[in-house]
Amino acid sequence: MELASAATARHEPVRHAPEREIKLAAAPSFRLPDLAKALDGLQVEVAQPRTQRTTYFDTPDLRLARWGCSLRYRDTEGWTVKLPPETEGDALIREEVTFDGGPKEPPAGAIDLLRAYVRTADVVPVTRLRTLRRSVVVRVPDAVMDGEGDADAVGPAVASDEAPGSRVAEIVDDEVSVMDGRRLAARFRELEVEAGEGATDELLARIVSLLRDAGAGEPDSTTKYIRAVGPRATGPAELAVAELHAGATAGAVVRNAIAASVIRLLKHDAVVRLDAHPEGVHQARVATRRLRSDLRTFAPLLDPTWAAHLVDDLHWLADKLGAARDADVLMELLTDRVEALEGPDREAGARLLDRMSEERRIARADLLEAMREPRYAQVLDRLVNAGNEPALLLEADLPAGATLPDLLRKPWRRLRKAVKQLDDPPSDEGLHAVRIRAKRLRYATEAVSPLLGKPARDLGEAAAGLQDVLGRHNDAVVAARWLREAAARARSARTAFVAGELAGLERWSAAQTRDTWREAWKRVKAKRPKAWT
Repeated sequence: MELASAATARHEPVRHAPEREIKLAAAPSFRLPDLAKALDGLQVEVAQPRTQRTTYFDTPDLRLARWGCSLRYRDTEGWTVKLPPETEGDALIREEVTFDGGPKEPPAGAIDLLRAYVRTADVVPVTRLRTLRRSVVVRVPDAVMDGEGDADAVGPAVASDEAPGSRVAEIVDDEVSVMDGRRLAARFRELEVEAGEGATDELLARIVSLLRDAGAGEPDSTTKYIRAVGPRATGPAELAVAELHAGATAGAVVRNAIAASVIRLLKHDAVVRLDAHPEGVHQARVATRRLRSDLRTFAPLLDPTWAAHLVDDLHWLADKLGAARDADVLMELLTDRVEALEGPDREAGARLLDRMSEERRIARADLLEAMREPRYAQVLDRLVNAGNEPALLLEADLPAGATLPDLLRKPWRRLRKAVKQLDDPPSDEGLHAVRIRAKRLRYATEAVSPLLGKPARDLGEAAAGLQDVLGRHNDAVVAARWLREAAARARSARTAFVAGELAGLERWSAAQTRDTWREAWKRVKAKRPKAWT
């Protein structure tokens, strides 16, 4: 048990929180304005200046920088991973995850979190910074009483539910020295307006306006790491989806389809590891399914041996993701059902949720173990290479417009055949097979729609509608099966009764979809371009 706990600790962050900040450049002569006067109604605290020493780590080819990530050790904070950012107006929003550990070697958990981008490459020190940091913290003050004994409102600049004394923003003024050994290689200055949980857009805009009036530059999302390393760090990521022109080849479409799914998989790797949102596992699973589907659709254009090896890799990964995703779906569905129960039934339902939660924990632990295996990083390497240079046959050099419609015929015909083979009434297994075929048709049309346009998009949307209806049916069937098994294993009559009751509700839900899926199928048939099918 102690060994297991120690292994877990090596991978667990000590802090994980989203970061929202606005960055601005500043000249050496810049002076912070008197924010206490300008931010009337808020408490402003000026912190003591402090010096920080930071080392940034990356692969020799700067993969982390080019993907928008960073890994640093700072003597005042320990290890920090920052994941690819999103922008919201002038604000930069990113996940910031902190780990314990000494300065020489990144913690296992930090490398795990960046594994999708690092993969099998080494991580080495890239640049060292020495920073003089001055900061001002803005807090919600204790309520100030007006003459009639009522508390003055802080105003719309701060969320109304913020507690007195809570930090709503911090203004950081950093003078950064880039060091080459003991030699000063470069110097720059940077301002950051970091939002606390209670900060509103209005408050951030007010602070930025005050800094701009005092001489700061325009908002600039360039990070310290990028500024320190320079142009080498601003190159494109290893993998990108190219813009397709009207005369593009079929091979260019294949390359884009593979690249898009690999990028989706890489970007959701950290979300899976952090367990921040069920969409992490969902989107990673979608990525693997799309890749497998695209390898089938584009098989006439691909080297069969190369594609077969890739399918084997994806099958291994999809199995691990599938078990975790199925547990997530069941957990969400059962939670909704149990919340509708009352009294002793709800208590029994809670016991069912505990059992499902344990199954989810086991599936997730199995997935994370697989993602820490060397094979996983090797598979990602092969997928990145596939997105850049798929093993194309000579036929892939033909124009996409003349080649791609023929490739849609197979997924369409297989879907049509699966529908024709259904019994009356259709079995659960038969409807599940139709769902799989609808999904493959959808993925195929979405892959070719950048060049084939509206007809492909319309067919894909109709196939997605059929997939959604049958997806709800399958979820209900799986949930009912699990609940029946739970009833058989239950240790109390009440738990067995509730499990059976909920199983009946899921069977009723599955029956409802049987009345609607044919309408969705009719829409698919109506949208199929006859020239393609």
